[in-house]
Amino acid sequence: MPIAVVPNFALAAPEIFLALAAMALLVTGAFMNERSAARVTSYGGVLALLVTAGIVLSMNKASRMTFGETFIFDGFAAFMKVMILVSAAAVVFMAKEYLIRHEIDRFEFPILVMLATLGMIMMVSANDFIALYLGLELQSLALYVIASFQRDGTRSAEAGLKYFVLGALASGMLLYGMSLVYGFAGTTGFVPLADLFAHGGAPTGVIVGIVFILAGLAFKVSAVPFHMWTPDVYEGAPTPVTALFAVAPKIAAMGLLIRVMVGPFGDLGGQWQQIVIFISIASMILGAVAAINQRNIKRLMAYSSIGNMGYALIGLAVAAEAADPVIRADGIRNMLIFLAIYVFMNVGTFAVILTMRRGGRMIEDIDGLAGLSKTNPLMALCLGVFMFSMAGIPPFAGFLGKLYIFQSAVQAGLFPLAIIGVLASVVAAFYYIRIVKVMYFDAADEAFDSPIGMEMKSILVISFIFVTFFILFPVPLIAGATRATASLLGG
Repeated sequence: MPIAVVPNFALAAPEIFLALAAMALLVTGAFMNERSAARVTSYGGVLALLVTAGIVLSMNKASRMTFGETFIFDGFAAFMKVMILVSAAAVVFMAKEYLIRHEIDRFEFPILVMLATLGMIMMVSANDFIALYLGLELQSLALYVIASFQRDGTRSAEAGLKYFVLGALASGMLLYGMSLVYGFAGTTGFVPLADLFAHGGAPTGVIVGIVFILAGLAFKVSAVPFHMWTPDVYEGAPTPVTALFAVAPKIAAMGLLIRVMVGPFGDLGGQWQQIVIFISIASMILGAVAAINQRNIKRLMAYSSIGNMGYALIGLAVAAEAADPVIRADGIRNMLIFLAIYVFMNVGTFAVILTMRRGGRMIEDIDGLAGLSKTNPLMALCLGVFMFSMAGIPPFAGFLGKLYIFQSAVQAGLFPLAIIGVLASVVAAFYYIRIVKVMYFDAADEAFDSPIGMEMKSILVISFIFVTFFILFPVPLIAGATRATASLLGG
């Protein structure tokens, strides 16, 4: 009779704490008046997310598994979880003022963000396809509701419906791919799958399953050709929700993509590398070209995120080079560095977008930024720095992020990928710099409403400092990404 193994609940301490905190805030909010409940759950949600990040940082980063090897905690999971939790906390912190102003400050918003974040951090620790799907659906179900949170607005309802329908389609493709892998391999665990494919051979059914899995996960990172929901959802959802969609779910899905493709399918890199290269190139090109004619800044940020996910996927394509462990490690490490920089650039940009209002009405048109350098020079400086960074102009953080990624492609011999990436970055620089031109050279428009809340100021200052001075102090992030990569690859 087999001996029962007691699960190590300590490895899931961040998830357990966040789940209990969400339930506690839900019960607290239900017994308070609406306005007080919204304030308590907002600050409580930010605190819970940051405490969860603290728990992650305090844990031993040695790779360990529990719950029948379906859950893993290692340095890679810790790195991704901290990024997810910090970006989600920043969004909840920024959203408070917006929600009050638009009279949608219901206490459920921070709780839904916490539950979505719980699903995200479960995803990056998944070591089995069943555990992966549970985390993915917990995230998705909460995000469907958040997308249509402004239920009296037709655009928000439309955004939620589009995200729900296309998300269900993506989940179906993912499930079908998982079922094919299980049918031909006989297991859903990542460790047995990695052992099974250790010599690089796999049945045709498994390869087809990998294609469907990639398609489902590409939807979650809004990579071409599964990007069609992104511009409409970004534009229609309330701006804090758009900010959330632009950072935390993307980071979680990228972490999951790395975990799945490098873990169980790592030795099948030659089978899936071409797919990742195609998705990367298509995303970079579409993100650069389609945004040129956009006048709505939220739609522009949607295409920007598509392009940035294309750049990040270069690192995954490099990681498929299983023949050279050093090149593989460099690809993953530089991908993690790029994603961390992406978080700060986007959070800072959306902090500015959330302050774009006149007469209590949100301004989403790029022309509304005209003359911002004269009416609010500090805000114009911050947004200008974020735009230059996204364009990849030195000495800002975005330049180093792209440089590391393109260097990885060159080292792996993927020269066309690096060349297309550089050209797409040059084209994309046009619409980033156009925003700077509107702020500094167009005739001044009416000033935005003031004052700016302390929440927004603090987010802007932190993002500005990181993006501007990262080039002087890159070592801590590079060292963290290196340790995370070594933990993932078993180094």
